[in-house]
Amino acid sequence: MTLELVADESRNRLNIETLEYIQSGAAESSSAQEILTWGLEKFADRIALSCSFGAPEGLVLLDMMHRIDPAARVFVLDTGRLPQATYDLIDRVRDRYDKTVEVIFPDAERVQSMVRADGLNLFYTSVEKRELCCRIRKVEPLSRFLAGLDAWVTGLRRDQSDARKNTPKLEIDRAHAGIAKLNPIADWSREQVLDYVKEHAVPINRLHAEGYPSVGCEPCSRAIGPGDDVRSGRWWWEASDLKECGIHLEEQGSGI
Repeated sequence: MTLELVADESRNRLNIETLEYIQSGAAESSSAQEILTWGLEKFADRIALSCSFGAPEGLVLLDMMHRIDPAARVFVLDTGRLPQATYDLIDRVRDRYDKTVEVIFPDAERVQSMVRADGLNLFYTSVEKRELCCRIRKVEPLSRFLAGLDAWVTGLRRDQSDARKNTPKLEIDRAHAGIAKLNPIADWSREQVLDYVKEHAVPINRLHAEGYPSVGCEPCSRAIGPGDDVRSGRWWWEASDLKECGIHLEEQGSGI
């Protein structure tokens, strides 16, 4: 895609210099800390980390960003169905880093209408209903929040799933008005993530110790066995190997 088209898609959220840098691929040789430093200097209070508090990747990035700039912003999507362990971790992070965690909620009327029509546990009945639940509780609130930013940071890694194997360290997020999307640890292994957690005593979700490598909504997450794929504990009742909530796809609303 030409720079002109990308610039048009970004709706003037990013300047040409920034667009050129992102498209050049130069960030692929940069470290996670270098990418975060660039992002925080470039976007200041118009960039924020998306942290689920259900995977160690987000907490590693939170720790890195705090070391670079203690005022760096972090937000979490509270779907209303998170486990208590996740809420407890949010409070631990507030205390540990003396940091405000911006909690983003879904539209109450949208949730109420969905539950009235399809029940509290609609996600178990079909893939389509699960996608609807993810869309209302996560995708739509994220879009509303990102409308006020010029960039966001994620903990995506290429070896998390086939759907993420081509994740760049920097990209233009066309699903969100062409803002910048930073994936600083895209080339990290899970072992590197856990090594950082250990080295810096980063607080993580206590459910990891109970066999949950990834913690999302309470009814949609479960522990896995030795050797199982790390994503297999999410939406385990679905047959597809491509299981995501939809917040990292360019075609929004698909729910995967």
